[in-house]
Amino acid sequence: MADRPLMPEVEPLGPDSLQWRLGFPRLGLLLAGRALLLQVAHPVVGAGVRDHSNFRADPWGRLERTVESLLLQLFGGAATAAEGQRLRALHTRITGTGFDGRPYAALDLEAGAWVHISNFDTVVVYHQRFGRGLSPADVERLWGEWRRVGRLLAIPAEHLPETGVEAERRVASLDSGRLGPNPTVDDLLDAFTLADVAAPYPVVPGPLWRGVRRPAGRLLSDLTVGTAPPALRDCLDLPWTVRDQRRLTREIAVVRAAERALPDVVAQAPVARQARRWAARATRPGA
Repeated sequence: MADRPLMPEVEPLGPDSLQWRLGFPRLGLLLAGRALLLQVAHPVVGAGVRDHSNFRADPWGRLERTVESLLLQLFGGAATAAEGQRLRALHTRITGTGFDGRPYAALDLEAGAWVHISNFDTVVVYHQRFGRGLSPADVERLWGEWRRVGRLLAIPAEHLPETGVEAERRVASLDSGRLGPNPTVDDLLDAFTLADVAAPYPVVPGPLWRGVRRPAGRLLSDLTVGTAPPALRDCLDLPWTVRDQRRLTREIAVVRAAERALPDVVAQAPVARQARRWAARATRPGA
């Protein structure tokens, strides 16, 4: 896969894309745990994170680097292909022995596709449940754009669903055929409580972080488990009660209100905010 040539007809996303109009809401990071949980439940991803990631020692730095990569993939223009090459070179070195005692390689095509599909599905869930919603036509258009990005990341077309409906179905039904509990899933769920996690920024006073850490951990856990596909909760034996669902409904209402109130300069990552401006100009009459 590392030497797989990119198809010259595949173009990176630009101002005419729906993704650029949507941007990248910072509040969407509240669902980062959902995407990560889906991903590490895959045995190749879970083993790779166990052996080669420092997410327990530096969770905020790891999240920041992941987001920087995703922003380049979606809004990097000509830099998208270069980011794909960097990721392939990085993952070439990620090998080891899996949970089942057999060798694994991070360049596993199914695993790479699953990461991409689960990221897409999480973006859709954010806009449907916390944002302003997406029509069925929007979901199809958005998946078409993510499928292009996947090709630039050298994920073969046969590993990427043809439609957005199929991509969402794969996540809802855990249609990787291989997902299940593993030690990395347990570590990740434990980390979501934030019990032993340092403040995200050194300037945050210790007493303030200790005061907000517990409710923040509850919110993160609720959004991760509560928005996960029911099939994943069942697969991982994660309890979810009617009371939990009611609490999640209240939390979603608060996040939705914040999403609508925040101005773009606060709500959007800078590169995404610029992409939204370019997209607005491109769709302006007479542009």
